[in-house]
This record gives sequence, C-alpha cells and structure tokens, in this order.
Amino acid sequence: MIKLFGFSLSNYHNKVKFILLEKGVDFEEVPVRPGAAASEDGKSPLGKVPFIETEHGFLSESQAIADYLEVRFPTPALMPSDPWQAAKVRELITYCDLHVELCARQLYKQAFFGGKLTPEDIERVKAQLTKHIAAFKELARFAPYAAGDTFTQADCAVYVSLPLAAMASKLVIGEDLVAAAGIDWKAYVGLIEQRPAAQKIAADRKADQARSMAAARAEKLVP
Repeated sequence: MIKLFGFSLSNYHNKVKFILLEKGVDFEEVPVRPGAAASEDGKSPLGKVPFIETEHGFLSESQAIADYLEVRFPTPALMPSDPWQAAKVRELITYCDLHVELCARQLYKQAFFGGKLTPEDIERVKAQLTKHIAAFKELARFAPYAAGDTFTQADCAVYVSLPLAAMASKLVIGEDLVAAAGIDWKAYVGLIEQRPAAQKIAADRKADQARSMAAARAEKLVP
C-alpha cells in the first residue's frame, strides 16, 4: 500500500491526495510536518512534504509523484493521451505551482501566520503576482475545467492552490488579484467541489485547521 506523508493544510499534499482519491488508490495517510522528520533516512531530502512511500522506496516533489501515479495507475486517466495536450496540461500545472502559488506564498506570512511584510515587499509581490496570474490566465481555459472540457491533473493543482493566491492577495494587498484578472475562481471551486474527492479534501483541511487553532489556543493558556 502507498503511504502519503504530509498534512491536510498543505496544498501540495492535497494535490497528490486529490489524485489518489480520484484514481481510487488504496493509500495510508501519515501525518508529518515539514522538517527533520521528513528528511531523515532520505525520505524527503529537503524535509518537504508531501512524499510517498512505495514498495520501491520514497519519492518526493508533488509533480514527480503525480507523474508516477499516472503511469502506475492509468485508470481513470488524469492526463490526455495526446502528447501535445498532455504537455499543455503539465505546462499549466507548472504555471500554477511555480509562478502563481510560489509567488503568492510570499504573502502567506502576513495573510495567514500573523507576520508582517514591509510596504515595499507587498508592492513588489503585487507586481510579480499580477504578471504571473495574467500569464497563467493565458494558458488556462476553464471550459469548464482548468485545461478544457475534461478533468485532469491540472484541476488537482489549480483547485488546491489558486484560491490561496486569491485569499492571500485580498488579505495583504486589499485586492483579490485572481478575480481582478478576470478569473471566476469561486465558481470554478464550486464546480470542482461537486466531486466527492474534493469534498473529502475540503473536509479534512477544515478539520486539520480546527485542530491547529485549538492547539494554538491551548498553548496560550499554558503558563
């Protein structure tokens, strides 16, 4: 059985989890936070999550895992059979993961974790993120799915990451840059959450968030 290591507040963990659920793969979810525990014994050399354990060993990086799962469990297919269309799906995933989400991640410190960014940093990220979302929009189709008329791996990536960019920009910059670019991400999320796998991910994420908030409150009460 495949073991998936990570936690339900991680969008990249949820990207892999979404794929596993959509494919009906029997897997065990093992709670692990980023850091030393993840990096020991070569499980994930940079201590990042998610990573998986198979009978062959450990594999890290969400897209490497996604590509492995697509080959090992080809049904149902989450990548087009046509090489060009498959490449376009991977291109869209790259823009979502590396250019939109990682750029927006610079805002998370203030948006979600109580930190503070300088006005200069906020303006710099705003300019970068506006440019990157516009580039992403050029590739995305939302017709009705991210890459076209079929649910693909792109949706597993976009569903878990694009809303974070929207919410973080709204909280820190004061404007939802995703919506401002003309992307109706809320309607898209509503469409994806009609799928049982997405409902499972959303429920687990909310439960993990509630546990984390309860733990934080408890720590404040301890002298």
